[in-house]
Amino acid sequence: MVTGGTGLVGQGIEEWVSTDPTAQAEEEYIFLSSKDGNLLNMAECRAIFEKHAPTHVIHLAAKVGGLFNNLKYKVEFYRENMLINDNVMECCRIYKVQKLVSCLSTCVFPDKTTYPIDETMVHAGPPHSSNEGYAYAKRMIDVMNRCYRDEYGCNFTSVIPTNIYGKHDNFSIDGGHVIPGLIHKCFLAEKNGTPFTIWGSGSPLRQFIYNVDLGALMVWVLRSYDSVDPIILSVGEEDEVSIADAARMVAKGMAYSGEVVFDTTKADGQFKKTASNARLRALRPDFKFTPMAQGLAETCAWFKANSAVARGGPGC
Repeated sequence: MVTGGTGLVGQGIEEWVSTDPTAQAEEEYIFLSSKDGNLLNMAECRAIFEKHAPTHVIHLAAKVGGLFNNLKYKVEFYRENMLINDNVMECCRIYKVQKLVSCLSTCVFPDKTTYPIDETMVHAGPPHSSNEGYAYAKRMIDVMNRCYRDEYGCNFTSVIPTNIYGKHDNFSIDGGHVIPGLIHKCFLAEKNGTPFTIWGSGSPLRQFIYNVDLGALMVWVLRSYDSVDPIILSVGEEDEVSIADAARMVAKGMAYSGEVVFDTTKADGQFKKTASNARLRALRPDFKFTPMAQGLAETCAWFKANSAVARGGPGC
């Protein structure tokens, strides 16, 4: 059972399991949305578990938002995520779920740190103050995983993905993440015959993971990774790309032939947030990530075909 199953990561899991022979032959996946019940309410959460009787749970549901909302509503981001996580974890214990995999975020890492970031650094200092409500609620998943293991013997763990992109994302220019925002901007530039303008110099570096690759790795964690310690799911340090290169890949994927402009009056933000995937690579040296140009081409093609209905797209 996948909570928050209609979002970007849930859609990546669903796409991957639709092609996986083991999943098709031996597993049944239930992808929940907010329409299936309010996870803030323990009675509704219990009703979901009683209805579906899951043996395994991937927990993606969360209250999420952009920088402005994280700054303005720190209490709500902390309380609501704590309640959601507490209800899901306790139901997993009550209903004897065999395995729970929860999703953290790179924002859990300390604001002041050294690079590359790795899994041992989650609690090594305070997160950035701008999203401390959300970040501390996510950190507590790791704490509670250990508590449930120690007291009840529960097999709970968590994953930490880096920047995710793919089909079914939120393509809002203002409220979304960098890749879907660039795709939407490029779409409008092509449509209106205007320059494709990227905020900042384009020099910051990021690691991007295609949501279908993340889906494959999350199912692997569900089946095979039984440590309580969180694991970073990311491409390697050597696969970091600049925002400028990502924008050029978007332009190619969108078949945009106009001018690409970098607006250096806008701030660049943090230069890098490099994460180590050494733990993942030690356990899955065979895993092949989708080349970013290919993943972006697939995402751009999907957005073009679905722009009228895509979340945050020009038709919404």
